[in-house]
Amino acid sequence: MKIKEITDAIERFAPLALQEEYDNAGLVVGDPEREVGRALLAVDVTEEVLAEAEQEGCDLVVTHHPIVFHPLKRLNETDYVQRCVARAVRWDIALYACHTNLDSTPNGMSWRLASELGIGSLRVLAPSPDKGEGVGFGVVGELPEAVPTLDYLREAGRRLRVGALRHSRIVHERVRRVAVCTGAGGSLLGEALRAGAELYLTADLKYNDFMAPSGRLTVADIGHFESEYCAIEILFEIFSKNLRTFAVRKSRCSCNPVNYLCLLRFRWREGRSACRLRSGGEDAEKKFNH
Repeated sequence: MKIKEITDAIERFAPLALQEEYDNAGLVVGDPEREVGRALLAVDVTEEVLAEAEQEGCDLVVTHHPIVFHPLKRLNETDYVQRCVARAVRWDIALYACHTNLDSTPNGMSWRLASELGIGSLRVLAPSPDKGEGVGFGVVGELPEAVPTLDYLREAGRRLRVGALRHSRIVHERVRRVAVCTGAGGSLLGEALRAGAELYLTADLKYNDFMAPSGRLTVADIGHFESEYCAIEILFEIFSKNLRTFAVRKSRCSCNPVNYLCLLRFRWREGRSACRLRSGGEDAEKKFNH
């Protein structure tokens, strides 16, 4: 089957026109007219994923993140991007990425993640009406009933296999309206507040993002890779429904680049922590709740 036939099927679901200006979704390496026989699906192009493609005889790798975001000035294999591109060219493996177009398309990434987390009655959190109905980033919806916020966070972390879940102060003891944005969604905090969300799940939050809600909603960082692993499931469904005779497999080597080291847990005593600086260079006194 020609690469173009495969990418046409993907782009009917997630048109390239929906990608953001900074993005590089589409066919990154390869000839659209070339015949290929087997595809491998992953979140990222890595050396491990390419080794798996070689071993399994896959001549097309489809990922969520593009391996190349900026023009390559040289190809001397001094970093992993250059090594991956050179390896793909050397082994004649085509590379295709479905990135922000898959994020913003109707029933795309955030829709899938929200459904996996039991959230229904979904609507787009940050619509892009100029690009079409239902297009935009993030979603907001309702749980079937209000549940304890910490219990829901624990269950979300369990379902997504999150190594460590960072969150702001718990504002509401129980939560029902939840906003979700896969990937780096700190820029949509305002939209989550305006949508009346009681909890906002996203990734790559910065220090100040945990203070920005000012006691109006709880924000939680569920991890970039963890929030976007659903891309593999979406792509697999596209192949299964539209390219039934074409061989496709989910990568076993698509792994989170972030590792977690679990240390002794402690937190400041809320409202009772003290840090008293004394004159004469004496140490500060700190009270912890271990």
